[in-house]
Amino acid sequence: MFFLADKAVAGMAGVRLLSACIEFTAAVLMLKYGRVETAFKINALLALVGPVVLLTVTGLGLIGLAGKVSAAGMVTIITGIGLIFIGINKL
Repeated sequence: MFFLADKAVAGMAGVRLLSACIEFTAAVLMLKYGRVETAFKINALLALVGPVVLLTVTGLGLIGLAGKVSAAGMVTIITGIGLIFIGINKL
């Protein structure tokens, strides 16, 4: 079906697929319970999953790029990720 030459890409896709399964399960549970309070609690738990997935996929990507990107490029990427989290926390 797919030919993956890079294990980092497979890992990144796998984490994203796991995240999608978690999101889908949460949506089904919200519909099953049918109460705003319960749906809100489930949504709060999902708020923890998002940043963990972002960090994991980014980490796998950085590992995959480790030998291909210069040190300055790596610092730029890491700085960008840091700025994303600073921007999110300033809201």
